[in-house]
Amino acid sequence: MTHKLTFAALALAAATAAQAEPTTYQIDPSHTFVTFEVVHYGTSTVRGRFDKKEGTVQFDRAAKTGKVELTIDIASISTGVEAFNGQLVGERWFKATEFPSATFTGDKFGFTGDKVSEVAGTLTFMGKSNPVVLEASNFNCYLNPLVKREVCGGDFSVTIQRSQYGMTQGLPNIPDTVRLVVQVEAVKQ
Repeated sequence: MTHKLTFAALALAAATAAQAEPTTYQIDPSHTFVTFEVVHYGTSTVRGRFDKKEGTVQFDRAAKTGKVELTIDIASISTGVEAFNGQLVGERWFKATEFPSATFTGDKFGFTGDKVSEVAGTLTFMGKSNPVVLEASNFNCYLNPLVKREVCGGDFSVTIQRSQYGMTQGLPNIPDTVRLVVQVEAVKQ
């Protein structure tokens, strides 16, 4: 009987040790960018990015689970034209004084093999929250030779309807669809 209990205890201990633990990664702001793309009056594509962002990723590759929390500073918008940046953060467009940040919280990771292929969650922008799925076009983890830590990241994108967030300025001449592209790298803590 003792032999069976010892074997059962060892099996339970091995199973517990084999269970993966989520690892926390800090988003690297120097390698993470959130950009937007929208067609301007049916001609060219206007692009901009948000320069200030922060967040964390909890990631468990073995269990294929995770959680992302990303906060974007709306006033940090950069289109390359200072006067245009000022218009965009104003009351007609992003209303950055009233809504200073946007957040993405994702808690459903999809995988293709051992690579993250999508992250589903909620985008909160201009006081409204809607479900979104960020699809990965690239994902990888590597040992960073400078910081001597694992870094994971990739390129993700989603197309949203800006009117779902209360941004209706310029419709229909400036389309409702906006493509968001998230280039992210996060450092293991």
